Amino acid sequence: MNSNALPAGFHLRDDAAPVACVDIGGTKVAVSLINARGVLDRLVEPTAKEGAPDTLAQQIIRLIEQNCQGAGVKTEALSAVGVSSCGPFLMRAGCVELAAPNICGGMAGPARGLPNDWTAAVLEAPLRQRWPHVRVENDAIAALVAERRWGALQEGGQALANCAYVTWSTGIGVGLCVDGHILHGKNGNAGHAGHLFVSDNDDALCGCGNVGDVEALVAGNAIARRFAHLGYADAAALFAAAAAGDARADALIDELCRIMGRALYNLIVTLDLQRISIGGSVFWHHRERLLPRLRAQVRGKLAALTDGSEIVSAGLGQRVGDFAALALVA
Repeated sequence: MNSNALPAGFHLRDDAAPVACVDIGGTKVAVSLINARGVLDRLVEPTAKEGAPDTLAQQIIRLIEQNCQGAGVKTEALSAVGVSSCGPFLMRAGCVELAAPNICGGMAGPARGLPNDWTAAVLEAPLRQRWPHVRVENDAIAALVAERRWGALQEGGQALANCAYVTWSTGIGVGLCVDGHILHGKNGNAGHAGHLFVSDNDDALCGCGNVGDVEALVAGNAIARRFAHLGYADAAALFAAAAAGDARADALIDELCRIMGRALYNLIVTLDLQRISIGGSVFWHHRERLLPRLRAQVRGKLAALTDGSEIVSAGLGQRVGDFAALALVA
């Protein structure tokens, strides 16, 4: 897909003001400036995790300003700012703050290794001081909106009524839609299935403080923490070793898929889902090896609920994060 291209079916008036689209993950922040012609500019930086609790918000403001300067757009001319962010969220005075396990080091403590003691990262309030039209949404929910509008969670041009989007990346996130209604929950945190317990483990520490939840066992940062002592420094190293014929690496990947597959099965049988699309860096770069194994973990189990349910790759591919933020303000 052309890096400047917009998703098929997206339309913005030729005279419409640009929008800023922000994708916040545990590893990186991407900020794009978009108008009817496409992506005017895009900047990516590692997620800020040091300094005051509003450091991340200030990083986003700076990146938006740099985007505008590079594109020759006045910052006050932006019509809206859409923010797709990892969570969970806290609500303070009507504004979102992040209690994100892969950003806030004060949640699990020093053992987690993050360079701050934040229990929450200030996000929405500083943005609203600069731009009046800001919409913040959980990244998996925003990706679900995008996948239903432009990606794999539609059929015949119609969004599926019972579906989910799952990201397998630095962390694990889920967006859920049941009977045509996107689920949000009391603080916009519906879908945090990465913190389900599906297996026994007493040493995999999640950034949220849990020990042995799905994210602590299979997320990109967990792979590095759990298997570095075996010679697999990160997910890329583990999958490269398996591709080279390392039987131990391949067995570890099987175990990752068993854990993630159980989580997907739980979602399907709990919500009677028709389709799950999966994205995120860990999945996307290794989808040929992972997708068949995930499907095998669900296939044949309680057929009355799992027959007719599909697990597919995200239709928007590696750009699902950018388009997730766009879906919030399009």
